[in-house]
Amino acid sequence: MFRFHHMPFGAELTKDGVRFALWAPTADRVQLKLDNQLLDMPTEEGGWRRLTVPGVKAGTAYLFVVDGGLVVSDPASRSQPFDVFGPSVVVDPASYRWQNAGWRGRPWEEAVIYEVHVGTVTPEGTYDALRRKLAELADLGVTALQLMPLAEVPGNRNWGYDGVLPFAPESAYGHPDDLKKLIDHAHGLGLMVLLDVVYNHFGPSGNFLHAYAESFFTQRHQTPWGAAINCDGEEAGPVRAFFVENALYWLDEFFFDGLRFDAVHAIADDSERHLLDEIANGIRTRVADREIHLILENEANEARRIERDGSRPRTYTAQWDDDIHNAWHALLTGESDGYYRDFIDRPLQHLGRALGEGFCYQGDMSAHLARPRGEPSAHLPPQAFVSFLQNHDQIGNRARGERLHHLIGGNRLALAQALHLLCPQIPLIFMGEDWAASAPFQFFTGFDDEGLSAAVREGRQREFSNFASFISAPVPDPTDPETFLRSKINWEEAATGMHADLRQKVRELLSIRRKYVVPLLLSRFTGGAWNQPGPGMLDVRWNFEGGDLRVVMNTGEAGDLDTEARMIIWSQGAEVTGSVMRLEPFGGAVLTSHGAR
Repeated sequence: MFRFHHMPFGAELTKDGVRFALWAPTADRVQLKLDNQLLDMPTEEGGWRRLTVPGVKAGTAYLFVVDGGLVVSDPASRSQPFDVFGPSVVVDPASYRWQNAGWRGRPWEEAVIYEVHVGTVTPEGTYDALRRKLAELADLGVTALQLMPLAEVPGNRNWGYDGVLPFAPESAYGHPDDLKKLIDHAHGLGLMVLLDVVYNHFGPSGNFLHAYAESFFTQRHQTPWGAAINCDGEEAGPVRAFFVENALYWLDEFFFDGLRFDAVHAIADDSERHLLDEIANGIRTRVADREIHLILENEANEARRIERDGSRPRTYTAQWDDDIHNAWHALLTGESDGYYRDFIDRPLQHLGRALGEGFCYQGDMSAHLARPRGEPSAHLPPQAFVSFLQNHDQIGNRARGERLHHLIGGNRLALAQALHLLCPQIPLIFMGEDWAASAPFQFFTGFDDEGLSAAVREGRQREFSNFASFISAPVPDPTDPETFLRSKINWEEAATGMHADLRQKVRELLSIRRKYVVPLLLSRFTGGAWNQPGPGMLDVRWNFEGGDLRVVMNTGEAGDLDTEARMIIWSQGAEVTGSVMRLEPFGGAVLTSHGAR
């Protein structure tokens, strides 16, 4: 079986040849360049240029020539093997035959997410090399692989958030069919695969849309990256369709199980129907035959976007919960720079509210942002939130890319790691976190433009110049290839010494999660609560029709709690006498009234 997503733009094989389509409303003339041929593309209503050329086959390279001078690749290119400035290549989606075509996904409640950057997760940095690691992740207890963005970027090293050709899988990692093979193999192992997509901006190099589709952008809204993408002005229809079709393309043609939408608070859209709603409704309508999970990164904490209709998400499945991370980080490290300023005053209280109610900031004033942030979220089930102790942002956006175990250790790290995996929110593990990988994850780019590279270097230094935590040592040069190479993780570590011990603990914790926590999540959520029963102590409870889950922890002096005859499924630094639990400093326990299935 093959998979194919039909699009109104780009290059597509038809029975009459290949149809080429480009939206170029502000160009006077567009020509298709095939080998040494220049073919005029006739103008159609709405600024479209379409031309079907007989005899063209998959593998053919092509370019567009705008107004007789500017030569550009296809913004909807399915394959870009010669980087963003080279020709696009016609792809036949039917060339890959899916081996696990009957895959229908997994319930979201079973998700344990493993986030990876394809270029640094293995020494080779390819789709194929990552494919060979999947069985190891499945054995660990991971159920979902999340790939950082794959849209083609200039150069061969980048986090992916500078993508400019969002339909072309990054060619530095392999052929599009290699990505399909990775996803197909994952499905055969019972792993879901999620993709991080960026719809709030294009990267700073290699995007030429402004030259022939000026109305793709608008000056009415400004973003951290300049003029906003035109989601709500005149001629916004083709722009919105570009992103709706992109989301469907990854789900249809590549068989991804879901998408993580980057920084949606930066999508400027004042229209009656927000682009996010159009995307989600399109997906829910057109991909209804399997489990699809849509996850937001949203600084605005808009609880309305992750509302439920009964037990099912209305539109979006979950949101990355930065509040949980930030509270944990402030509590564990004492850092107060940047957004940690909003959490350092009462980190344990902030953590309790985030765990028990979803968001910590639910309309409260943010000192960091100097404005209120968030919406009420206590009514939402905990699986509407993705929790993490670290991710690509929280490690890589540190000046030197240190992982959490580089900053703290001992019982406080062990407590946080265990509760992270056993709390009912959906846990995310960043690549190598499961064995305390020694490699940092640093910010890196590979632009060929020296002027742009210099600007990136200077911007990185300027970003951290006022951070007390980061002024004692130089910030690594993001354009130096060594910064990229330092960020590659070493899988051989995972089988040695303390690394192997930690990985075994993660395996055991995920087994406990499968046995006790997941069955609760599959039943109806009836409410959560939290309190601080004593100085330095936190008690959080979640109630479900199938039973309840309770997490207790102590960051102060040793103290006592009532266990209420609950079953203890994990503990550290805890001693029980009768119905009383004594918790040592940085001790904790997870208790439940639910028996194992």
